[in-house]
Amino acid sequence: MDLLIKEEILEKAEITAEELIIEIAVHLYDIGRLSMGQARNLAQLDQISFQKELAKRDVYIQYDIKDLETDLENLRKLKGRKAS
Repeated sequence: MDLLIKEEILEKAEITAEELIIEIAVHLYDIGRLSMGQARNLAQLDQISFQKELAKRDVYIQYDIKDLETDLENLRKLKGRKAS
């Protein structure tokens, strides 16, 4: 399904279509409806650019214990490969 927004609505809101998509992506990430990857794909931005958009809006990167554990496990695996 495509979402169509009339140009006059965008003009009234003083926002471009690209800016609106970024706003939506940031909001959905902030409320936990989209992951970082999903939100940045929606916004059509690379990782760093999306993180900059989050920072502009004072939205913090969501990083919890599970993320830390996953990162640590990945680091262990990488270290194991280098030792081989």
